[in-house]
Amino acid sequence: MLAFMTVLTEDFSGDAAMNAIAAPKSSVQNRLEGFVLTALFQGLPTFTSAALLLKLVRHDISGGPALFVVLTSILHALLTPWLAPKFPKFFRNGYEPLFFDAGLSFAEKIEKWRMQPVASLQLVTTVLMLSLLGVGVASIH
Repeated sequence: MLAFMTVLTEDFSGDAAMNAIAAPKSSVQNRLEGFVLTALFQGLPTFTSAALLLKLVRHDISGGPALFVVLTSILHALLTPWLAPKFPKFFRNGYEPLFFDAGLSFAEKIEKWRMQPVASLQLVTTVLMLSLLGVGVASIH
């Protein structure tokens, strides 16, 4: 048994370990990751703010706020990667090409995005805006 364990440890060290690198992800998986990240980090905060603002001015949202936020975030994630390269001036704050980089893992895409000064500013602005809108909506009688 000890000889068997020694063989296993030798097989997975050195050059053999280098051959165990994960296969590159498919373009479909990469696009899906980009769509999910775009919807979560750019669409969701924007449309949640819009729903809270509509609630603050006492406007009813057809289908409810949750459906509005989910559908608009998905629509934003699907259309933005297609439209942003064509109209970069209009989509400079709503599109992150890093989310569609096939050479990065899902976690690396988030990590690299968070390190950018613009993303940090966007996150702080979103937190403050959602906090203020949340207080405004909660104070409605």
